[in-house]
Amino acid sequence: MDTKFNFADVGDRVVYVKSVDVAGLPEDVRQAAGDREQLFAVHDSEGLQLALVAEREMAFLLARQNDMRPVTVH
Repeated sequence: MDTKFNFADVGDRVVYVKSVDVAGLPEDVRQAAGDREQLFAVHDSEGLQLALVAEREMAFLLARQNDMRPVTVH
């Protein structure tokens, strides 16, 4: 049985929150991140990054304030 999950099928109001290693980001973003080793990205169902924030809780709050339903992606 094939049980592939397609995020695009969930709907436009769902956004995905995932951790991002600062070391892999562009230099200007690394500088803005200060001493943080990790940031949190919010992506839409098409994979487009909507935001990059310092804290996981902030990512969830931002999504909810914009009437979106955040879920964590590992």
